[in-house]
Amino acid sequence: MKKLYFITGSQDLYGEETLARVAEDGREMAGYLSGAVGRVAVEWQPVVRNSDEIFAVCMKASADPDCVGVITWMHTFSPAKMWIRGLQALAKPMLHLHTQYNEKLPYSTIDMDFMNLNQSAHGDREFGYICTRLGVRREIVVGYYRHARVVAAIRKFADTAVALDFSRGMRVAMFGGNMRDVAVTDGDRVESEIRYGWSVNYYGPGDLADIVAGVKKEEVKAKMREYAAKYEMRTDLTEAVEEQAKYEVALRRFIEAERINAFTDTFQDLHGLRQLPGLAVQNIMADGTGFAAEGDYKTAALMAVLCRMAEGRTGGTAFMEDYTYDLTEGGELELASHMLEVSPVFAASRPAIEVHPLSIGGKEPPARLVFDGAPGKAVAVSMVDMGDRYRLVCADIELVTPPEAMPKLPVARLMWKLRPDFATGAAAWIRAGGAHHAVVSTALDAADIRLFAKLTDTELVEINDRTEMPFGI
Repeated sequence: MKKLYFITGSQDLYGEETLARVAEDGREMAGYLSGAVGRVAVEWQPVVRNSDEIFAVCMKASADPDCVGVITWMHTFSPAKMWIRGLQALAKPMLHLHTQYNEKLPYSTIDMDFMNLNQSAHGDREFGYICTRLGVRREIVVGYYRHARVVAAIRKFADTAVALDFSRGMRVAMFGGNMRDVAVTDGDRVESEIRYGWSVNYYGPGDLADIVAGVKKEEVKAKMREYAAKYEMRTDLTEAVEEQAKYEVALRRFIEAERINAFTDTFQDLHGLRQLPGLAVQNIMADGTGFAAEGDYKTAALMAVLCRMAEGRTGGTAFMEDYTYDLTEGGELELASHMLEVSPVFAASRPAIEVHPLSIGGKEPPARLVFDGAPGKAVAVSMVDMGDRYRLVCADIELVTPPEAMPKLPVARLMWKLRPDFATGAAAWIRAGGAHHAVVSTALDAADIRLFAKLTDTELVEINDRTEMPFGI
C-alpha cells in the first residue's frame, strides 16, 4: 500500500517530557488520518529536532518507493533554518498541515506549559516562510485535523500524490506519429519526461499488426462473449466486430509486454490493420488506460494520470474531442465526440455495438460503441505545449441530455454547456490556446486539477462561472 509520511517538527529546547508528548500526539494524529484518508496509509515518523534528523527523514521519504508524499506539521516551534537542507533534498510532494492536536483551548486551565507545547500557530508560520523562501511547491491545508473538510482536503492531496507517483514511471506508446500538419496535439516528448516522468516512444503500426495476426480464435470468441454480456449487439456484421476483438486482445498483449500506461494511434498510419481501432480502444479506455487519437500523446498521458487520481470516486474520466455546436441563441450546446473512440464510462444507458463506414482513412467499416452521455457536472482539461512551458486549461462544464435524438450519428457522444456562458467559455478556451482534445472527468473537479498544476509547476488557466472576457494570458 502506498503511504504518506507524517513528519512532526520540534526542537531540543523543550526537554524530554514535552518531546515525548509531541511524539505521542503525532502518532495518534497519523493513526487517525491513516484510517480517515483510506486510499493511502499515513505513517508516523519520529519527531525531528535538528537539521540532521530533518535531512534524514526527507532522504528516507525520497528513496522509499512506497512513499508518495509527506505531511509536515509543526507541533511546537521548529526553527526553519534547520529545514533548509532537508527541503532541498525532498523529492516527493508535500502537504503542510496547519492544525493542532487540541480542537479547543482549555480556557480555565491554560498556562505557559500548554502554550509551549501547542505552538502550531507559531511554528507553522516559521516553517511556511522557509518553504516560500525556497520556492517549495506544496499544498497547505488549514483546520482541525479531524474535521471533515480537512480530511477531504488531505484525501485530495493523497489522490494527487498517488497520481504523480504513477506519472513519474509512465510509459506511453505512439502507434504512428502525430497527425500530419497538426500543431496543438504535438509536443516536446523529452520535456514531458523531464517534467512529468512520461517516457513517450514511437511504435510502428506494423508491430501491432504482427500481434493481431497471432491472436487465436478461442481468444476472439472469449472477447465476443464479453462484448455480448456488456453491450447490445446492434449489427449482423460479426466479422467486423471480431476484427476489433482481435485488436483488443493484441493491444492488451502489447500493453502488458511493454508495460504501457497510455497509447495513441492515427488514421493516417494504419499499416497492416484492416480497420481503425474503435470498439477495442473504447473497451480498453474503460479500464483507465490512457488514449488519445491522432498521435496526441499529451492527452493520452494526462488521461492515464487523471484516471489514477480519480480511482475510487464516482464518475468517469476519459479522452474527448470538441466537434460541433448547437447555436440556438440562449441555449447553446457543444456536441463532443470522435470518429470512434469515446469511452463507455460516460454512457447514460447500455452502449450498442454498431458497424458503419468511416468517411476518412480509407479502411474497412469499423465496429464501435454508440451511446449518449449521462448528464452531470464535469471538467474538461487540455494540456498544450507553449514552447517554453506547458499549460493546462481547465473548464467547468455541465453535461446534459441531448435535446433531441440523433439516430443517424453512428458514434458515441457527449453534450455539454460551457461556463459561464457559451460565448465567454469558448472565447476563453480559444484565447488560452486550449486544444480540440481534452480529458473530460465527472469524477474530478477544478480543485484536483489546480493541485496537480501546483505540484508539477504547470501553468493553469481556469474557466468557470467567474471568468470574464477579456482576460490576460
